[in-house]
Amino acid sequence: MDKAIRFLKLLFYISLILLVILYLFPGSLMGLLIFGDIGRQLNLSDNPIYQVISPRYYELGNIINHFVYFFYISTLGFFLYLKNQNFQKLVYTFFLLSIIFEVIQSIIPNRAFEIYDISANFLGVLFAYLIVKIYKFWSKK
Repeated sequence: MDKAIRFLKLLFYISLILLVILYLFPGSLMGLLIFGDIGRQLNLSDNPIYQVISPRYYELGNIINHFVYFFYISTLGFFLYLKNQNFQKLVYTFFLLSIIFEVIQSIIPNRAFEIYDISANFLGVLFAYLIVKIYKFWSKK
Protein backbone atom coordinates (compact mmCIF):
# COMPACT_ATOMS: atom_id res chain seq x y z
CA MET A 1 0.00 0.00 0.00
CA ASP A 2 2.84 2.35 0.83
CA LYS A 3 4.33 1.91 -2.67
CA ALA A 4 0.97 2.66 -4.26
CA ILE A 5 0.60 5.88 -2.25
CA ARG A 6 4.14 6.94 -3.12
CA PHE A 7 3.45 6.26 -6.81
CA LEU A 8 0.20 8.27 -6.69
CA LYS A 9 1.96 11.16 -4.97
CA LEU A 10 4.65 11.10 -7.65
CA LEU A 11 1.94 11.09 -10.31
CA PHE A 12 0.24 14.01 -8.54
CA TYR A 13 3.41 16.13 -8.45
CA ILE A 14 4.29 15.31 -12.06
CA SER A 15 0.73 16.29 -13.03
CA LEU A 16 1.14 19.61 -11.19
CA ILE A 17 4.37 20.32 -13.06
CA LEU A 18 2.69 19.42 -16.34
CA LEU A 19 -0.19 21.76 -15.48
CA VAL A 20 2.22 24.65 -14.95
CA ILE A 21 4.05 23.89 -18.20
CA LEU A 22 0.81 23.64 -20.20
CA TYR A 23 -0.47 26.92 -18.81
CA LEU A 24 2.73 28.91 -19.19
CA PHE A 25 3.75 27.66 -22.64
CA PRO A 26 3.15 30.41 -25.24
CA GLY A 27 0.64 28.59 -27.41
CA SER A 28 -0.69 25.06 -27.41
CA LEU A 29 2.06 22.66 -26.37
CA MET A 30 -0.16 19.66 -27.11
CA GLY A 31 -1.05 21.13 -30.50
CA LEU A 32 2.66 21.56 -31.24
CA LEU A 33 3.56 18.02 -30.15
CA ILE A 34 0.66 16.26 -31.87
CA PHE A 35 -0.25 18.44 -34.87
CA GLY A 36 2.95 20.45 -35.34
CA ASP A 37 0.87 23.63 -34.97
CA ILE A 38 1.28 25.88 -31.92
CA GLY A 39 -2.08 27.50 -32.60
CA ARG A 40 -4.15 24.31 -32.71
CA GLN A 41 -5.78 22.95 -29.56
CA LEU A 42 -6.12 19.26 -28.80
CA ASN A 43 -9.69 18.62 -27.69
CA LEU A 44 -10.46 15.55 -25.60
CA SER A 45 -14.05 15.62 -26.80
CA ASP A 46 -16.17 17.54 -29.28
CA ASN A 47 -18.21 20.24 -27.65
CA PRO A 48 -21.48 20.42 -29.63
CA ILE A 49 -22.92 23.22 -27.48
CA TYR A 50 -20.38 25.72 -28.76
CA GLN A 51 -20.83 24.61 -32.36
CA VAL A 52 -24.39 25.94 -32.10
CA ILE A 53 -23.98 29.07 -29.96
CA SER A 54 -20.56 30.36 -30.92
CA PRO A 55 -18.78 31.04 -34.21
CA ARG A 56 -15.56 30.89 -32.15
CA TYR A 57 -16.05 27.15 -31.59
CA TYR A 58 -12.40 26.40 -32.31
CA GLU A 59 -11.26 28.70 -29.50
CA LEU A 60 -13.94 27.71 -27.02
CA GLY A 61 -13.99 23.99 -27.71
CA ASN A 62 -11.23 23.17 -25.25
CA ILE A 63 -13.17 23.95 -22.07
CA ILE A 64 -13.77 20.24 -21.63
CA ASN A 65 -9.97 19.82 -21.48
CA HIS A 66 -9.83 22.38 -18.66
CA PHE A 67 -12.60 20.68 -16.71
CA VAL A 68 -11.11 17.20 -17.11
CA TYR A 69 -7.57 18.18 -16.10
CA PHE A 70 -8.62 20.20 -13.06
CA PHE A 71 -11.07 17.47 -12.03
CA TYR A 72 -8.35 14.83 -12.38
CA ILE A 73 -5.63 16.68 -10.52
CA SER A 74 -7.98 17.93 -7.79
CA THR A 75 -9.48 14.49 -7.19
CA LEU A 76 -6.04 12.92 -7.00
CA GLY A 77 -4.74 15.58 -4.62
CA PHE A 78 -7.84 15.62 -2.43
CA PHE A 79 -7.86 11.85 -1.93
CA LEU A 80 -4.11 11.71 -1.31
CA TYR A 81 -4.28 14.42 1.36
CA LEU A 82 -7.76 13.67 2.70
CA LYS A 83 -6.56 12.98 6.25
CA ASN A 84 -3.90 15.70 6.20
CA GLN A 85 -4.40 18.70 8.47
CA ASN A 86 -3.77 20.99 5.50
CA PHE A 87 -6.54 19.45 3.37
CA GLN A 88 -8.65 22.62 3.41
CA LYS A 89 -5.63 24.69 2.31
CA LEU A 90 -5.21 22.34 -0.67
CA VAL A 91 -8.85 22.91 -1.62
CA TYR A 92 -8.40 26.70 -1.51
CA THR A 93 -5.13 26.40 -3.44
CA PHE A 94 -6.80 24.55 -6.30
CA PHE A 95 -9.63 27.05 -6.48
CA LEU A 96 -7.09 29.87 -6.52
CA LEU A 97 -4.87 28.16 -9.11
CA SER A 98 -7.87 27.64 -11.38
CA ILE A 99 -8.25 31.41 -11.53
CA ILE A 100 -4.61 32.54 -11.38
CA PHE A 101 -3.41 30.35 -14.26
CA GLU A 102 -6.11 31.67 -16.56
CA VAL A 103 -5.40 35.31 -15.62
CA ILE A 104 -1.66 34.78 -16.26
CA GLN A 105 -2.51 33.59 -19.77
CA SER A 106 -3.62 37.13 -20.63
CA ILE A 107 0.04 38.25 -20.62
CA ILE A 108 1.56 35.21 -22.35
CA PRO A 109 2.02 35.47 -26.13
CA ASN A 110 -0.39 33.36 -28.23
CA ARG A 111 -2.58 32.77 -25.15
CA ALA A 112 -5.74 34.50 -24.03
CA PHE A 113 -7.85 34.97 -20.94
CA GLU A 114 -11.15 33.07 -21.31
CA ILE A 115 -13.95 33.25 -18.77
CA TYR A 116 -15.23 29.88 -20.03
CA ASP A 117 -11.89 28.29 -19.17
CA ILE A 118 -11.92 29.73 -15.65
CA SER A 119 -15.44 28.41 -15.22
CA ALA A 120 -14.41 24.94 -16.42
CA ASN A 121 -11.34 24.95 -14.13
CA PHE A 122 -13.43 26.02 -11.17
CA LEU A 123 -16.12 23.44 -11.90
CA GLY A 124 -13.51 20.69 -12.17
CA VAL A 125 -12.20 21.54 -8.70
CA LEU A 126 -15.73 21.91 -7.30
CA PHE A 127 -16.88 18.53 -8.63
CA ALA A 128 -13.77 16.85 -7.23
CA TYR A 129 -14.37 18.49 -3.87
CA LEU A 130 -18.00 17.37 -3.84
CA ILE A 131 -17.01 13.78 -4.63
CA VAL A 132 -14.51 13.81 -1.75
CA LYS A 133 -17.11 15.27 0.61
CA ILE A 134 -19.64 12.60 -0.40
CA TYR A 135 -16.98 9.93 0.10
CA LYS A 136 -16.15 11.31 3.57
CA PHE A 137 -19.84 11.36 4.49
CA TRP A 138 -20.47 7.77 3.38
CA SER A 139 -17.24 6.39 4.82
CA LYS A 140 -18.23 7.59 8.32
CA LYS A 141 -21.24 5.28 8.34
